[in-house]
Amino acid sequence: MRKFVACIALAAGLSLPAMAQDKKLPPVDPSPMDMAYYPAMYPYVVKVKGEPGTLVARVVYSRPQKKGRTIFGDLVEYNKVWRCGANEATEVEFFRPVTIGGKAIPKGRYTVYAIPGESKWTMIINKQTDIWGAYKYEQTMDVVRTEVTADNNADETEAFTMAFEKRRRGG
Repeated sequence: MRKFVACIALAAGLSLPAMAQDKKLPPVDPSPMDMAYYPAMYPYVVKVKGEPGTLVARVVYSRPQKKGRTIFGDLVEYNKVWRCGANEATEVEFFRPVTIGGKAIPKGRYTVYAIPGESKWTMIINKQTDIWGAYKYEQTMDVVRTEVTADNNADETEAFTMAFEKRRRGG
């Protein structure tokens, strides 16, 4: 409990001088950062409810909003590398080895990119991390590229959303 109170006091002490100097905070980001887990809801299900489970993967990404715009083929151009979100490049961390597109991927942290197309997308797992957007994307750092079929969602989604789905073996 003492450590918690000390942390609050430290945080309050650090913020008061900043307020006294009339410093402005950066504006709220219109594309907030989010996380998706596999298994889904891992922190809640395992850590809060106490159900058994092992974290396999976590993706950290920013969620741009559609706002009535045409996204794919317009704002996000077809056949060009995209960061799968907004702001920093989307990152995925695997907590154990996984297989993607038939290739074994060691546990670790990677960047996720896509090359969207009208009917197929190329999904990319890349070794680079801690970078902004796709401006410095280097194909030589790719770990795996795999094609997936583009599928229209019947329900329109306002905010870009990522989720993991286990692929059935042989499917």
